[in-house]
Amino acid sequence: MNDRYDVVIAGAGPAGAQCARDLAARGYDVVVLETEAEEEFPRQSNKSTAGTFHSMMAAFGIPDDVVMQYTDSVVLESPTEHYVRDQTGAVLEFADFKRYLVKDSRDRGAEYRFDARVTAPITENGEIVGVTYNGDEEVYGDITIDATGPSAPLAKKLDIVDLERENHAIGVEYEFEGIDIDRPGFADLRDAMMLRLDHEIAPGGYSWIFHTGADTAKVGLCYIQNDSHDQYSRDDFTIDDYLSHWLETDPRFRDAEPIEGKQHRGSAHIQAPDKLHTDRFMAIGDTVPSLDPLWGEGINKCMQSGRAAAATADSVLKHDGIEPTAENLEVYDTLWHRDVAPNAKSRLLMTQLLYLAPNDRYDRLMRDLQRLDDDTLAEANKGNVRAIANLIELEDAPLLARFAKQQLDLDLGSLLP
Repeated sequence: MNDRYDVVIAGAGPAGAQCARDLAARGYDVVVLETEAEEEFPRQSNKSTAGTFHSMMAAFGIPDDVVMQYTDSVVLESPTEHYVRDQTGAVLEFADFKRYLVKDSRDRGAEYRFDARVTAPITENGEIVGVTYNGDEEVYGDITIDATGPSAPLAKKLDIVDLERENHAIGVEYEFEGIDIDRPGFADLRDAMMLRLDHEIAPGGYSWIFHTGADTAKVGLCYIQNDSHDQYSRDDFTIDDYLSHWLETDPRFRDAEPIEGKQHRGSAHIQAPDKLHTDRFMAIGDTVPSLDPLWGEGINKCMQSGRAAAATADSVLKHDGIEPTAENLEVYDTLWHRDVAPNAKSRLLMTQLLYLAPNDRYDRLMRDLQRLDDDTLAEANKGNVRAIANLIELEDAPLLARFAKQQLDLDLGSLLP
């Protein structure tokens, strides 16, 4: 095996594999180091709900054969109300999707080393020049990319990320059959991705039902372990207890049975990154993190960050004599904030405010969405302050006051109607 490459990537998830796809297509020597063994991949890292939208499928050339179900709508639920928005999407078989990305990037010329746990950066004169893996094995590259997710063995040691516990989100998901997808009294979830705001089920977070065909669906919940979770959670409940509670109390699950081998657990951090790169190094995907703070969509964000890093590496490596210094990799920051997470700060604040609201406010939010045009939700989802203001009412003053205590630098005047 070679020990020197143009680019070394740690992690074969959507971000790392997409970055490798793009770099290999441009003719660069790239190697991907993946912790899992190839014959099991991605058993341990098969942790995504895998809900995404056609824009991602088209932008990255993802084939239909990794799709479990194409969907026609997104449904938002509260304890007693719901809102339906027409929006096409796709629920992927995440394991097949990840294996496709690896195969396709290999076909383009990328090298993969499985069962290769990256442990530390190799530095010379204060700059990373390679990585160690599996204890004492080494590989070198002009540019190194950390795509390992929250473990971030390289980004943490290079002081690029500081993932905080209060921003740590955990999730659990099962796939079920026997679900009453079109239950009277509830929204029709046929060909739909549903997200539910309900502190009885997911305190400080949300739950979901993603239809995967016939009477089957992905069902799960996640929450952030922050002040909102502490306010609404039960001391004696684990995340599994909350899922069991939902299954026991929601009539849609009365005849539901878990599908063997289809249980997933995962975690991510919901916070804005302080840094994204340094000399000869970039962090991508959930290492940064790149997860959408509001609804948890991560696939498109990870893929976009991988593409942005590949474009940045190309902008430097294609020129002889130009070193991949932090200054010359600055374009990655520009692309990340423009394409991966525009309005990241306002969306993060909106997320914190949303999960602080009580259940009766979620019911009113659904009624507000029903009377407003779709553009208002779309703009609010992007973090547009004026659109957010249209969703805030005078009765929200106590909620805003509590929120202000958590965010002392928040400009309440910009949010009030």
